[in-house]
Amino acid sequence: MGFSPLDWTVFGGYFAILAFSSWLFSRVNIRSSRDYFVGGNSVPMLAAAVSVLATSQSAATFLGGPEYAYRSNLTFVGFYVSALLAVLFIAKVLVPRFYAIRAVTVYELLEQRYGAKAKREAGIMFLVGRVLASGARLYIGALAVSMIVFADIAPLHLFAAILMLVLGALAYTYFGGVKSVIYSDVIQAVTYIGAGVAVLIYLYSTLQTDIGTMYDVLNAEGKLTVIDTAGNFGIWSLLGGWLLLNIAAYGLDQDMTQRVLACKNGRDGSRALVVSIVMTIPVVLLFLAIGLLLYLFYNHPELSGIGGGAVQEFGGEKITIFMTYILNEMPAGLRGFVTVGAIAAALSSTNSVLAAMASVAVEDIYRPWKTARGEMEESHYVAAARTAVLLFALVLTMMAVVSYYWQRATDLPLVSFALGVMSFAYAGLLGVYASALFTKRGSTRTVPWALGGGFVTVLLLQPYCFGGAFSLADQLVGGTAVAFVIMQFGSRGE
Repeated sequence: MGFSPLDWTVFGGYFAILAFSSWLFSRVNIRSSRDYFVGGNSVPMLAAAVSVLATSQSAATFLGGPEYAYRSNLTFVGFYVSALLAVLFIAKVLVPRFYAIRAVTVYELLEQRYGAKAKREAGIMFLVGRVLASGARLYIGALAVSMIVFADIAPLHLFAAILMLVLGALAYTYFGGVKSVIYSDVIQAVTYIGAGVAVLIYLYSTLQTDIGTMYDVLNAEGKLTVIDTAGNFGIWSLLGGWLLLNIAAYGLDQDMTQRVLACKNGRDGSRALVVSIVMTIPVVLLFLAIGLLLYLFYNHPELSGIGGGAVQEFGGEKITIFMTYILNEMPAGLRGFVTVGAIAAALSSTNSVLAAMASVAVEDIYRPWKTARGEMEESHYVAAARTAVLLFALVLTMMAVVSYYWQRATDLPLVSFALGVMSFAYAGLLGVYASALFTKRGSTRTVPWALGGGFVTVLLLQPYCFGGAFSLADQLVGGTAVAFVIMQFGSRGE
C-alpha cells in the first residue's frame, strides 16, 4: 500500500520543517574547528542530553525495539540499565579527564599517555568501524523509507531513499557543525517519540479489550519478564560484556561523546550523559510496549479480529513486525507520521556520525600532519572540516549501496556483521584505555598491537569463523581482555 495524499502532506510538512530549521541552525558563527566540532563549548546541558538520546537511537532501533518485545519479552530494557551504570562510571572517570585537556575528540586522552601516534591509530580504528556500522544503519533506514514511500525496494527507489537521508543529514552538519546537529536532534527526537506515542494509542484503540485483560494475557505468556538470570540480556551479561559495550559506546566512541564534549564544562557534560540515559529508558519502554501490543494484535484474533498471524516478508526481504504493521494495517496520515519518525531516527544517527568522523579525521589525523609542516589559520581547518563531512557523506552512501548488493550476492550476514562491527573496534579501545587509566604499563609500541589483538579476538569468536556460539557480550569481554594483556607488555619508557 503506497502513500496517500494525506501521507504526502505530512511528509512534505516534515521536510519543510527540516528545511527551515537547517537554515536557522546553520546561522551560527564558526570561527574555528573547535566551534565547528564542539560548538565552542556553549551547548546547554539538556540539549546535549537529548542529542545523546537521539544519536543512540536509529531506524534499526525504531523498528527493532518492537521486534524484540514481539518475539521475546521486556528484558531488553536491562541493556539500558547497564548503560546507566556505564555512564555513571564515564561521568566520574572519563569526562573530567576530557575537559581537563580541553579535548575535541576522546582519543586525545591517549595522546597524553602514549603519544600522538596512539591517538591517530585509535582514531583510524574508530573511522573504520564507523564506516561499516553507520553505512549499514543508513541502508536499513533507507530500506524502511523505500518500502513505505515507494511500496517497493527497487534499486532506484532505494538509492533515492539513501540520498534523501544523506542530504537531510548534510543540511544540518555541513554549515553549522555539531551545534546545528545537536539542536536538530531535539526536533528529530520529538518527531520519532511522537510517532511512537501515536502508534501506541492507535494500536491500543484497535484492540477490543481492556488493559487488565491485556496484562493477564501477556503475563500468562511470559511477555512481561523484565529480569532474566540467563539469556542474552541476563544479569551476568549486563554486568559484563554489555557494560563494557556501553562504556565504549558512551565514553570511547566519538559519535556519542562529541555531544558531551560540547557542553560548557565537565560538570554539565557528565550530567548530560546521565540525564540522556534516564530519558532513554522510557523511550525504549515505549517501543517495547508497541511490540507487546503487536503481539496481541497478530497472535490473539479474539482481541484484534485479525486472523492468520503476520507475514514478515516484503519483496523477498524479511521485515520486522512493526514494518509489517505499517505496510498493511496503518491508516493514511498515521503512516506518513510514522515514516517521518523512521526518517527522524535515521537522520539523528547519520548527521551525528558525519560530524564525529570529520572531527577525528581533522583533529586527530589531518591537523597534526599539517601543523608539522607549518602553522595554518583556523579558517583552513574549518574548510577542512566541511570537506571531511562531504567526504564521509559520500563514503557512507557508498557503504549503504554496497550493503544492498552484498546482501543479494552472498549468504554472509553483512548487515548483522556491520551493525555489530563497532564491537571489533571497541574491544581494542577498551583494553588500551583500561591500561592507560588503571595501570602504569603500555607504550606507543603496544597500542597498535592491542587494537589489532582486540579486533582479531572478536573476529575469531564470530560464528562464521569457527562456528562458536559466543554472544556479542562474550566476544567483547574476550577481545578487551586480550587487548589489555597485550598493553601490559609495554612500559612507559619505550
